[in-house]
Parts: sequence; structure tokens; C-alpha cells
Amino acid sequence: MNHGWIYRDTVRQQDAGCTPPAFYARRYPHTDRVGWLEHLRNGEIRLNGAPCPEDARLRPGDRLAWHRPPWEEPEVPLHFSIVYRDADVLVVDKPAGLPVLPGAGFLEHTLLHLVRTAFAGGAFAPAPVHRLGRGTSGLMVFALHPEAAAHLCAQFHHPDADAAVPRPCHAPATAEKRYRAVTAGVPPDIVPGQTLDVRTRIGPVPHPMLGRIHAASPAGKPARSVCTLLRAAPDGAVWDIALHTGRPHQIRIHLASIGAPLLGDPLYLPGGGARPDAIPGALGYTLRAYALRFHPPGRARPLFIEIPAPQ
Repeated sequence: MNHGWIYRDTVRQQDAGCTPPAFYARRYPHTDRVGWLEHLRNGEIRLNGAPCPEDARLRPGDRLAWHRPPWEEPEVPLHFSIVYRDADVLVVDKPAGLPVLPGAGFLEHTLLHLVRTAFAGGAFAPAPVHRLGRGTSGLMVFALHPEAAAHLCAQFHHPDADAAVPRPCHAPATAEKRYRAVTAGVPPDIVPGQTLDVRTRIGPVPHPMLGRIHAASPAGKPARSVCTLLRAAPDGAVWDIALHTGRPHQIRIHLASIGAPLLGDPLYLPGGGARPDAIPGALGYTLRAYALRFHPPGRARPLFIEIPAPQ
């Protein structure tokens, strides 16, 4: 069991006049109005710091707080290893299956919580400057003070693949991220040693089970992955990928879009679309962030970090 959490919301103009259960059913649709009324009657919801009446009508600027009781989170690997640390930057190796940030039932079973618990007591809580999917293992960078966060976020925020505006000369160089991936197969026209510059656009599309999911979409945002086939074998093909943008699920979608979805991927089909019967949170693929190059604050030369990829 975790320690529970307080979800805080401020009522906007468009929500004025509705009841707290109606507000919460709209804001957090995983529970209907009847369920939210039960939360209110259990004393879990407070309005402007006081117990919330059942007949309350919300006004713009009202402050709502849902005191969610402790709950049992799904089991995940609860460990990480430190790869590099100085006064500004922390780089860790995240295991596959561990979420980086809270969400979807995860709160304390996250890399963020583990890192902040391990480095508690400082004036600034370590802040991640980029993200990895829950099923992806490998290198994650945390800033250890606000100036480092601003410096690093500028590097890990990739510009659009089609952007014509160059990065200002005074800005840090864009961080370089490399991944290893295993796919179920390879189209017959792709051979080991071949490099593909994949630019399939990625954006949210409707999904019958998940509502909306990021997938290949002509109406999506520009995206670019440079994918090199290292080995093709019956038990799986191994790829090296350099990311030039950072769209959600980009590598999974881009490899699927060229007819080589990740081995064991429960979500993406050849072509880059999503399986209609996909289950939320399902994992099973192999993807590892194994190398990074970026400029830590105060260093004239970039820092290059590489960790072993699994066999």
C-alpha cells in the first residue's frame, strides 16, 4: 500500500454551477457521478479547505481537493542503478516495467519516487529532463538544481523534424539519444547494415479500447528516427536507432511503420497503426536506451555515456 495522494483542482468558468461529483466525473472519468458522490460522503473531498457539502454548487476559483486513500499499486521492479553523478546531473539505468512518472494507478512505484526518496533532504528534488516509456529500459537524466534543469531541458527538447528555424547559437547543442531494439522480423528488402531515415508523422488517433492513442497519422506531427539494421535472425532482428524528435512511442511506431514492429509489442501493428483490442499498460517488447551525449552545465565538452545492451 502506498500513502495515498491529494489531487488538487481549481474550478474554471466552464465548470461553474455544477456539483462536485459532476465536476470530478468530467475531470476524472474513470469513476462516474455515483462513485464520486460516495467519495464525497466518505469525507475524501474538501472544498476550499472545508468538508464538501453534497449540495454544493461550484464557483470559478473554488479549490477542490480529493484525498485519495492509500491503494495497492501494481508490482514493478523497484530498483535503479546510478550510472553517473556530479553536482548538477544524475544519470540512472531504469529497468523495463518501471514507470518514470505517476499515472495509471502508479504513484510510489515510479522511478521519480525512488530517485527522490534516495536523494531526499536537498533543497531541490531531482527532476527528470526527458522520459522513457514504462516498457523501455536504460538511461534517464535528472537535473539536481533549477539551473541545471533549464540547461538540460533545452537540450532534450528536440525541435520538429521539419523545423526551418535553427537553434540559437548560444543555446546548448541538442542531446543525442541512441537505442537498441529487437523486432519480430524484417521486410525482405532491408538487409543488415542498411540505414533507414524514417519520417512517418505521429499523432493521436481514435481507439476503441483506449479512447485515443498515438500512432502513425498523416495529420500528426513531424517525427524522425534513423534506424540501422544490425542483425537479422529467426529469433529477432536487432536495430540501432538514433532519435531526432521525441514523439510518444516514436520508435515503436516508426519501426512498425516500415513493417518491423517490436518483438512482443502488444500495441502496434505493421504500418504503425494500433491493435483495436489492445489492453492498457500491456508490455512485452525489448527496447533499451543505451547511449547519451549531452552537455552538463559548466562543461566545455559534451559528456558521452554508454551502457551495455542485453544479449
